[in-house]
Amino acid sequence: MLHRAARWLMAGALAATVASPALAEGTFDLPPSVQFSDKKLERIDEFFNKIIAEGKIPGALVYIERHGKPVYHKDFGVRDVATKQPITDDTIFRLSSLTKPFTAFAVMMLVDEGKIKLDDPVSKYIPAFADTKVGVEKQRDNGEKYLDFVAPKRPIEVRDLLLHTSGITYGFYGDSLVRKTIDAAKIYDGDPTTREFAERIAKLPLQEQPGTLWDYGNSYEVLGAVIEAASGQSFYQFQKQKLFDPLGMTDTQYFFQSDAQKSRLAQPMPNDSNFRVGRLVGPDILRKWESGGGGLSSTPHDVIRFVRMLLNKGELDGKRFLSEATFKDMTTDHIGPNSGVERDYFYFPGDGFGYGYGLGVRTDAGNAKPPPPGSLGELKWDGASGCYFVVDPKLDMFFVLMEQTPSQRQPVQRELKKLVYEALEN
Repeated sequence: MLHRAARWLMAGALAATVASPALAEGTFDLPPSVQFSDKKLERIDEFFNKIIAEGKIPGALVYIERHGKPVYHKDFGVRDVATKQPITDDTIFRLSSLTKPFTAFAVMMLVDEGKIKLDDPVSKYIPAFADTKVGVEKQRDNGEKYLDFVAPKRPIEVRDLLLHTSGITYGFYGDSLVRKTIDAAKIYDGDPTTREFAERIAKLPLQEQPGTLWDYGNSYEVLGAVIEAASGQSFYQFQKQKLFDPLGMTDTQYFFQSDAQKSRLAQPMPNDSNFRVGRLVGPDILRKWESGGGGLSSTPHDVIRFVRMLLNKGELDGKRFLSEATFKDMTTDHIGPNSGVERDYFYFPGDGFGYGYGLGVRTDAGNAKPPPPGSLGELKWDGASGCYFVVDPKLDMFFVLMEQTPSQRQPVQRELKKLVYEALEN
């Protein structure tokens, strides 16, 4: 097992000195005066038409908005190769981990209302977490590894869940004994409620001490149950009443789709159907559990509404959804230098990014030469299904990618971002 600091370096996510404008290269940290070239935007068409013709993805939708006006809005291919129906703004996509920013936002709405404090112990809302232990790998004289269970040095706080610093991890990747223990526990079996699922997690060991490591995992599943306890409503009903309906997000919901909605559901290529999230997912699987970490389905229209509100700093169409101070806290890096938080080998925000609450936050140019495109202060996230958004406050711009392709999501996202920023010129 590599030392944690060594894994951090391998992941390319070691915090770097903030780059000055003089060091900016290529399409990193462009000046606000740049403008989109219609000719260069056509390269996005060429890229998607090519990969669809090659059979890599069935289709996609790309939307770019700047200064409050659409710059680019095109769909490519089909929502399902079996039906050959086109992708439209009301096509339904499974968001996977793109669900997490919506969950974080709902938590911060309750923070604004005074119903949740970020430093509250999670056990205040889910008492089972009072007994959670940390699993420490040890080795017997014969070389056999085993887990020793020790008490956390401090309780898991709500803030830890938002930051993925709770010690709660996933069990469907990695080879640590804690991850193997989680996998063996079969926590997805049966039909638990959101609360019952969180209580299952509470019985499992933590991968590390709270507050010490960014470790992607089931923290956002627990947040769904925290929201229920703090609001007195089901997780989904709270989001629907406070966020989805006021934003006009009428097609955003958890897991199950009605027969009418199923006809609008985007599907991955037949050979690319495994979303690699440790459980079966599908529109025909009705569950009591509303997954705050990866359960939402939504449409381009709805996701665009949410992302536009993020660019507008928590406000849209004259309605404020988060106070300015709370929104700033949500979109500020909380795990950077001097935070005491290290970064796991699986550090998904990536090179040059810190992490706020549910969002990657661009803090520096990163170690790559030239740096990946973007601006300081950029916000982003994506999910295993391929859906992805980027918010660039400096350029007053955002873009949204909707697709269903677990295997191709990373190369598609990288190329799209490159093409978007290369289309900007003085």
